Amino acid sequence: MELDEFSLENAKRLLDEKKYADLRKMLMDVPAADIAEMFEEIPKNQFAILYRILPKELAADVFVELDPDFQKVLIEAFSDKELREVLDELYMDDTVDLVEEMPANVVKRILANSSAEDRKTVNELLKYPEDSAGSIMTTEFVRLKEDMTVREAFALIRKVAIDKETIYTCYVTDNRSHLIGMVTVKYLLLSDYEAKIKDIMQDNVISVKTLDDKEDVAATISKYDVLALPVVDEENRLVGIVTVDDAIDVMQDEAEEDFAKMNAMAPVETPYLRTPVFSLWRSRIIWLLLLMVSATFTGMIISSFEDALRAQVVLTAFIPMLMDTGGNSGSQASVTIIRAISLGEVEFADIVKIIWKEIRVAFLCGISLGVVTFGKIFLVDKLLMHREITVPVALVVCLTLCITVLCAKLLGCTLPMIVAKLGFDPAVMASPFITTIVDAVSLLVYFAFATMFLRL
Repeated sequence: MELDEFSLENAKRLLDEKKYADLRKMLMDVPAADIAEMFEEIPKNQFAILYRILPKELAADVFVELDPDFQKVLIEAFSDKELREVLDELYMDDTVDLVEEMPANVVKRILANSSAEDRKTVNELLKYPEDSAGSIMTTEFVRLKEDMTVREAFALIRKVAIDKETIYTCYVTDNRSHLIGMVTVKYLLLSDYEAKIKDIMQDNVISVKTLDDKEDVAATISKYDVLALPVVDEENRLVGIVTVDDAIDVMQDEAEEDFAKMNAMAPVETPYLRTPVFSLWRSRIIWLLLLMVSATFTGMIISSFEDALRAQVVLTAFIPMLMDTGGNSGSQASVTIIRAISLGEVEFADIVKIIWKEIRVAFLCGISLGVVTFGKIFLVDKLLMHREITVPVALVVCLTLCITVLCAKLLGCTLPMIVAKLGFDPAVMASPFITTIVDAVSLLVYFAFATMFLRL
């Protein structure tokens, strides 16, 4: 049952009226993600009450879905016994995420209420780089041996399933924990109970290394359409798995980060309404200052051609159109290439093919825009707005437009490729930077043509 607006108001009313039995019954069939959203609608002093109303397993699922700020409030309200119960229900990758998000005093309490084995596992997972497969993997998976029978495999699955994040895909290892195969529960169900795992397992297993980039891991899961991906160390020993839900989280985080960078902002992890004004200012001001300083080059170019503008004042009217069109053209190319890079469709070795394709696209776009602009200049600017425009002026504008589009497309497609090759995020070479660069290029081209054809 989805917790719609009406149900949410009803749940809040039951909580306020302290009708906890009715509220518990109402929330039994509500998805954990929807219940987590309810915490955003109630005062913080009711967090612990609502959480304690929920059944144990549902409460743990809700805890995972909560924002870190809300998790912190709950942990501070928990007794040590309650905290241990929560940690016992969490999968290891969720525990690691919790430790990474919480302040030092809360982490100390979390670790104090964890078992020695869990503390050891958490510490091992925390050693992996933040952007690696090891940092998002879980160590809770089903491990089978090749000499097991299907009957023995099912017995093992039934025994350990309660503590595993996924049991659909089981991984086969040798006595030294080397990954040698995998088998799905579906295939086990269709096999004879006395069949050996080594005879039915798939030995060509797609895996990733612990230090592989987590974004590449998510892309691999998407490419091969699997529910989980085994993670091995440098000696091919199975150390964990990355599940599809963690891959989706990675994709979402990367998309949000790229979106922020493409719009000249530093990524902000907290929801907008709970993000302090100072944090928003800090995420934007550096980029704005950089872009403002870089835009001074545009002003310097215009200043250096003041005499030309005084001789042909009408040229000033077309500067915004040329700069905007150039910026838009560059943004189209850069966004297209950034997307292609993120999806693995292109790499630096394809740069010549990309340039040749964008040259042809720029030629078609430039000619189309030039022809339309030539007609617009005489129909709108000359006849309707009564501007003193000559054919040479119109030609200067249209030629500038064509060359600007060409330059913008080339810059838009090459700069992200170069930045990616250097190991940086190509998203930084999106609209704001491309637009700033193209603005300067368009002005230089404009005044070069004006000087050449109008003899300024």
